[in-house]
Amino acid sequence: MKVLITGATGLIGSALTDLCREKGISVNYLTTDKSKIKNEKDYRGFYWEPKINEIDVNCFEGVTAIINLAGATIAKRWTKSYKKEILSSRVDSLKTLYIALKNLNLEERISFISASAIGIYPNSLSNFYTEEETSLDSSFLGDVTQIWEKEIDKFQDLKVTVTKIRIGLVLSSEGGALPNMASAVRRYLGASFGSGRQWQSWIHVNDLARMLLFVAENRLPGIYNGVAPNPVTNSKMVKELAKVLDRPLFLPNIPQFVMRLILGEMSYLLFVSQRVSSKKIEKKGFNFKFNNICRALENIYLEEVNEDNPDDVLAKEYV
Repeated sequence: MKVLITGATGLIGSALTDLCREKGISVNYLTTDKSKIKNEKDYRGFYWEPKINEIDVNCFEGVTAIINLAGATIAKRWTKSYKKEILSSRVDSLKTLYIALKNLNLEERISFISASAIGIYPNSLSNFYTEEETSLDSSFLGDVTQIWEKEIDKFQDLKVTVTKIRIGLVLSSEGGALPNMASAVRRYLGASFGSGRQWQSWIHVNDLARMLLFVAENRLPGIYNGVAPNPVTNSKMVKELAKVLDRPLFLPNIPQFVMRLILGEMSYLLFVSQRVSSKKIEKKGFNFKFNNICRALENIYLEEVNEDNPDDVLAKEYV
């Protein structure tokens, strides 16, 4: 088996690459930074520039699965120009891959697995979303995810098995939201947001990497939620993190208008509620190593080395 990974040097891509190499699976990866191109046994880098639809088509040689994780982080202030980048980084990457694959005239069917996001589901404190949900979120993230998935669906015209993984809050000490949340708690600044009742559907980064590879190995088509079996409220998340880090929580909940002043429109990420099911992927035989938030956080902070920057400003604590 050989996989081609886009976004291989990002948070999820790095974990997936490590897992593949541990299992002896050959990895090709695409990068926009020529200095990051390596040519090692079973690990080869190739250059691409999605903004101009440029790609080294040698990256597809011998590949049986493509795992697309490309896209600018949403954890950065949503200025007008950056919102355009969030969308274009996802769409341009998919268009570049689509054009290249279409021109290759594939002789054998391969798997095409792309990241999506649970942001497509509407904000709700009561609903429990499965992959069959048809109602859509009307926020900026909801709009981005809908456009993103329409581009992914176009690959069904090619000789590929298409899978969309709607990813939730990814937990890791290496990046994403968790290190900044932990830094706030360690500095006695931890607190829930708003009512604290909003649902957070999370997944340990290692389970997500395993899920992506599981889908590739089993050639599973369709949509799967990339979340752990037990979503938690924001209040529960913060309390469990404080428990693992052995810090008290004494600050009151932070009102939405305060975070809106600090982070602007991006503060939506802290207050949106999406309770999402993992049953579909479990029924296919996937087993999570980290089913519960307490076990996931203990693994990350009691078994891994995590370093925080004590000089982070307050605004960055909640990105």
